Amino acid sequence: MFFLPTMNPILITAAVIPAVILLVQVYKADKLDKEPPAMLVSLVLFGILSTVAAGLIEGIGIRILSLFLQKDSLLYNAVLYFGIVAFAEEGSKYFLLRRRTWNSLNFNCQFDGVVYAVFVSLGFALWENISYVAQYGLGTALVRAVTAVPGHACFGVFMGVWYGLAKRYDGLNMHARSAQCRTSALLLPAFMHGVYDFTATLDSVQYGWIFTAFVIVMFLIAFRLVRRMSRDDHYIATPYDPARFVDYDPRSGSGF
Repeated sequence: MFFLPTMNPILITAAVIPAVILLVQVYKADKLDKEPPAMLVSLVLFGILSTVAAGLIEGIGIRILSLFLQKDSLLYNAVLYFGIVAFAEEGSKYFLLRRRTWNSLNFNCQFDGVVYAVFVSLGFALWENISYVAQYGLGTALVRAVTAVPGHACFGVFMGVWYGLAKRYDGLNMHARSAQCRTSALLLPAFMHGVYDFTATLDSVQYGWIFTAFVIVMFLIAFRLVRRMSRDDHYIATPYDPARFVDYDPRSGSGF
C-alpha cells in the first residue's frame, strides 16, 4: 500500500471501480439474509492478504520450475499457469475464505458461499488491479476492467457454488459429500484460472479467439449461476433441523 499516496487519483479510481461494481451486484443478489458489512469488509481485506500469500508461493514455485524447464516454453507455461499460479492464487483465496467463514454463525444460507467467495476474489482482484495500474497506467485499467477483474469474480462464483453446497452437506453431517464439494471448490476455479492465464499468453490470433470465447462462456455461466442460486437460495440445515435442507444440484438449480 506504500505506493497509493503517490498514485494518480484517476488511476486509483479506474483500478477500484470494476471490483466495487461487481461487489455491489453480488451483494444485491443476496436476497434471503444479507451479510453484515463488517463480515464483507473483512473478506475483501482477506482477499487483499491472499495476494501476498499467492505472491510468495508463486515466487518459490517459479524458482523451482526454472531449474527443470526452459523458460517460456510451452510446457513451462503450462506448468506455470496450471500448476503454480492457479493453485497459488485460488488456494490462497480458498484457505483464507474457509478460515474466515466456515464456522461463522452468519454462514446460514447456501448463497452465502457465493457472496463470501466473490468478495474474497474481488478483494484479490482489486489489489492486483491497483498494482498493475500503478505500473502500466490507465490503458491497463481499461483492459483489466473487462477481463481480469470479472475473471476473478467468475472464479469466485464457481468456488462459492461448491463451497456453499459443502456447508449445507456439513450441516446434515454428510461429511464425505461435504469434503468432495470443498475439493471441487478449489479444483474447479483453479482449472479455469489456469485455462484463462494459459490461453491469454499464447501468441496467436487463433488462440486469441479461443481465449475470447472461453471468457465469454465463463462469464455467461457465472452470471446464470448467480441468478439461479440467488433465486433458489435456502437456509442451511443444522444437525438439529434437517427438515430445512433441500438437496440442491448446482447444475440444474433444483432439488433432486
